[in-house]
Amino acid sequence: MSNKSLMPFVKWAGGKRQLFDRISERMPQNYNNYFEPFIGGGAVLFELQPENAVINDINAPLINTYRMIVSSPQEFIEYTKKLDSQMCDDGKTYYYSLREHYNDKLIKEEFDVELAALFVFINKHCFNGLYRVNGKGLFNVPYNNSVKESIDEESILAVSEYLKKVNIMLGDFEAACNGAKKEDFVFFDSPYAPLNPTSFESYTKEGFDVKSHVRLARLFDKLTERGCYCMLTNHNTEFINELYGNKGYRMDVVSVKRMINSDASKRTGEEVIICNY
Repeated sequence: MSNKSLMPFVKWAGGKRQLFDRISERMPQNYNNYFEPFIGGGAVLFELQPENAVINDINAPLINTYRMIVSSPQEFIEYTKKLDSQMCDDGKTYYYSLREHYNDKLIKEEFDVELAALFVFINKHCFNGLYRVNGKGLFNVPYNNSVKESIDEESILAVSEYLKKVNIMLGDFEAACNGAKKEDFVFFDSPYAPLNPTSFESYTKEGFDVKSHVRLARLFDKLTERGCYCMLTNHNTEFINELYGNKGYRMDVVSVKRMINSDASKRTGEEVIICNY
């Protein structure tokens, strides 16, 4: 484990930086390999910096960015700095023109270092760091009026160095756990179940529906039988409690701040941390 702290290079809705203390105090004392099937912004990975890690996400542009930061960090930095330097007084027009260019590249499946730079620029200049796509798979989050720089060069180089020893996978969460063995630690920062049960329909566009949650709960049970240490975080909803309750798992409810709710009075919520050990 390295002592130098690493910072996520993207803001990610539902990122676990604010929960990290409560996650780390519940982690197994010792484990072999580390698996994180929904890596997102990687806040927990970068805090822990495990020696042997497998990370995964189904979001192809996100995983492309991880891979480009590993293989071409200098080029990635130069591209991103260039995007920042060309931002003028009319940030809004510039943001929307880059968002359109990003979407064109997505349509053409150009997963390269330029797409990675665009991904990070757009992430830092869109509303609340949300990654949301429309029915056609095109990014559609509005501008956040920020003119801040998108990256810290030193931080990117440190992240690149660490990620060189990490196995970075793109695909389904279940496939990402195929190699998990007894005494490996699997951390599921799973996509949130909606707080309102009727909102599952709109949620399906994000690709994680009721069936996916049920499949994830089954995987949690399978990995438990395999002798893996598993931890999962999600909203403390009735649905999640039905999936994981009454199985002997430890379920701790913790309060969290929710920055994304436009109603400030609803920004405190409850999450549940579920452990099988």
